[in-house]
Amino acid sequence: MKIRNLSAVVITLLILQSSAICEQQAGLDENKMKASQIDEGMSVNKPEFDTDAYAKKYKKVTKDGAVMQAMELMNSVNISKYSYNALMGNNLTEKPFKIEFKNLTEINPEYTSFDALGWEKKGILYIYINEKHRNAPAEAIAALLAHEAIHQDKFASLNEETYAWTLEAATWMKLTEKNPNVIKSPSTLVSRENMLKKLFEKGDYTNKYIKRAVYTNPGYKKLPTRSPGFEDEDL
Repeated sequence: MKIRNLSAVVITLLILQSSAICEQQAGLDENKMKASQIDEGMSVNKPEFDTDAYAKKYKKVTKDGAVMQAMELMNSVNISKYSYNALMGNNLTEKPFKIEFKNLTEINPEYTSFDALGWEKKGILYIYINEKHRNAPAEAIAALLAHEAIHQDKFASLNEETYAWTLEAATWMKLTEKNPNVIKSPSTLVSRENMLKKLFEKGDYTNKYIKRAVYTNPGYKKLPTRSPGFEDEDL
């Protein structure tokens, strides 16, 4: 190829190089913005999910498309099928859970850092997910719900939390086998799930290190060791 105007070519290359740098910086800024938005509960585009198509199926549980999407994932793998069925009504109350995102400080300022909160009112079980996780990947919300579905009465214990944390880790591990890219999400909920996964793997896929984390968690210091259904001391 003959170059008739070298200066024009140089200028073009500089423009392209500058454009590439700007695009790269824009990508970095966008990632930072998304991370900030996720933590603040702002809207971030997620993979397309037809909320209207599932609204009837989940109308007794939630109106939130993000929760519906997470529950569909729960129903797609065996490890979380029990929790899925519990959320749908196969639980101690024989009624579906009610699930929504909520500013937990409205309930109690002490719950600010909680990822989710289980609640029972007039025989109905509620799960309030911290609104800062609204735009977390559906896989992470699914893992969290697998945990929360274990809590079906007013009793709690270290054994119950150990079981719930372990199930959460196993669910996250299974779902990320299908979609490993979500592990890199800047979501704070994903950070939690990745931490649990590491403890699960470190314990050779047993609850050894998860149990240690539960038993030393200051938020659980007042819990008894056992509760109904979780009496086994060696759990």
